[in-house]
Amino acid sequence: MKLALTQLNLSHFRSHIGAKLTLDGRPVAIHGSNGAGKTNILEAVSLFSPGRGLRRASAAEIARRPEALGWKLRGDLQSPGRAHEVETWSEGGAARQVRIDGKMASQVALGRIARVLWLIPAMDRLWIEGADGRRRFLDRIALSFDPDHAEAALAYDKAMRERNRLLRDQVRDPAWYGALETQMARAGHRIHGGRVAALEYLSAAQARAETAFPTAELELQQSEGEMPGSEEDLRAALSESRFRDLAAGRALVGPHRTDLYGVYAAKGVPARDCSTGEQKALLVSLILANARALAEQIGAAPILLLDEVAAHLDASRRAALYDEICAIGSQAWMTGTGPELFAELGDRAQTVEVTEAGGVSSVTMT
Repeated sequence: MKLALTQLNLSHFRSHIGAKLTLDGRPVAIHGSNGAGKTNILEAVSLFSPGRGLRRASAAEIARRPEALGWKLRGDLQSPGRAHEVETWSEGGAARQVRIDGKMASQVALGRIARVLWLIPAMDRLWIEGADGRRRFLDRIALSFDPDHAEAALAYDKAMRERNRLLRDQVRDPAWYGALETQMARAGHRIHGGRVAALEYLSAAQARAETAFPTAELELQQSEGEMPGSEEDLRAALSESRFRDLAAGRALVGPHRTDLYGVYAAKGVPARDCSTGEQKALLVSLILANARALAEQIGAAPILLLDEVAAHLDASRRAALYDEICAIGSQAWMTGTGPELFAELGDRAQTVEVTEAGGVSSVTMT
């Protein structure tokens, strides 16, 4: 059974006062002028997964201006085994709420019924900017394989913030640190294990695939030393690092110090030293590998969100991308400025035109 949205309703979401899309599981080609509201639709779909969506925006930032009344999304989600009715919304800038099949649910529950991956222009500089972005990229991949990865990340961040507060306040009583370091070690070990597993899944998926996109060799690196191998080792490392951490005012050991290192395999060139086009092609390759691995693992390909990806590919590579998406079986939501960018898809996709007038976006299924 296919994983896909078959109905999507937006209310007061970004530039959309209201929009309704009826879908059949095929890829969705969305075209319109810059600023028309195309990416807002992709952002809406991204919120059918845990977290803050592809723009990492707060609930208040998403509400349509100037009304700021709040926003709501509703979707019919076809997932392996059954269909679900999903609603998510925010009122008055409050944290977003989730309801699945009429019952209130956590965001983590979304990750158990839907797998959503995305590639957006902001990620194009992934290999040359800070390690924070690469960790988030890897954690989204790990989350796609294990929805509980999000809970481990939240638990680790909460405990680390509390410990960092003690460090900044120059608290030296070890009793204050013990419980927090135990929590960090437990969650941190799970995070690291999830990341390692995700890289193994990607490597295997790339090795088995015939693809027009380059293969990336990936590995985890620590800013110094190695990541402790067990939960107890990480707890001990945090305890031993207190003196250094007091001087720095923050934790210097743990998975938050990990970086993702990539190499263009065929050339043996670090991803950060590749051309802009090669870096983009490596990202596309990893998203496709993630989708292939998930399709094998859960029996259904994930939903893909590809913002303006076609504009950065020549015609032959665009055609190859579309062929691979269709072969994997993903409902891919793609944006571009004109319908000609999706010509190679033909009737394998549904087409949506987005227009804007007076700050209000309109959607037409064509």
